[in-house]
Amino acid sequence: MLGTWVNCAAVILGSAVGLIVKKGLSERVNTAVMNALALCVMYIGISGAFECQNILVVILSMAIGTLIGEGLDLDKRLNRLGDFLEAKVSKNGEKGSVSKGFVAASLLFCVGAMTIVGSLQSGISGNHETLFAKSLIDCFAAMVLASTMGFGVMLSAAFVLVYQGTITLCAGFLEPVLTEVIIAEMTCVGSLLIVGLSLNMLKITKLKVMNFVPAIFLPMAFYWGIELYNYVLKEFVL
Repeated sequence: MLGTWVNCAAVILGSAVGLIVKKGLSERVNTAVMNALALCVMYIGISGAFECQNILVVILSMAIGTLIGEGLDLDKRLNRLGDFLEAKVSKNGEKGSVSKGFVAASLLFCVGAMTIVGSLQSGISGNHETLFAKSLIDCFAAMVLASTMGFGVMLSAAFVLVYQGTITLCAGFLEPVLTEVIIAEMTCVGSLLIVGLSLNMLKITKLKVMNFVPAIFLPMAFYWGIELYNYVLKEFVL
């Protein structure tokens, strides 16, 4: 869990600096910085999407994962959590900003390839290098986000702790069945979600990105199903 704890600390530190800087920035500059960050986020998403090795698996994962996410309405649940936190900490003049910052930052810090790969490495081998690198990136991202979206960005550190921590703790059980192909497809799907998030940040779309999140984990189910089918075919049919 060391990598995850460092990541959380980096988000908090970056957010704190961003909140301090925010007081000296005009709304025009805040908007310009947010758009610049959104373009960087889009680049990260597009570059990761090229990890795809089987486009059919990605399409099925996105379609079925979205159905699951919409059924559970994960976006609404995450926003409710953001609204709850906002009610606890926001001032009258900040209404809406805490929840918005919390949701956007939580998605940005948690759906990327480095989150999945880094958490697995941390849990399986105790190698925290990927999460340390992610922490540095997230620190600067949190700085920029907090300077434009406020205190809610800092609160996303709690979501990072729960999400990354869960993957890290479960990594030992998943190691025998997580192949490079599965990780590549999970990376591709997660990167597509990052592209969607960047479009929201640019105010081009209003995608409920959180409802797409179940799709990240479906490549595991598809490939495990294929392996099971091949095993049954080999042992009991052929």
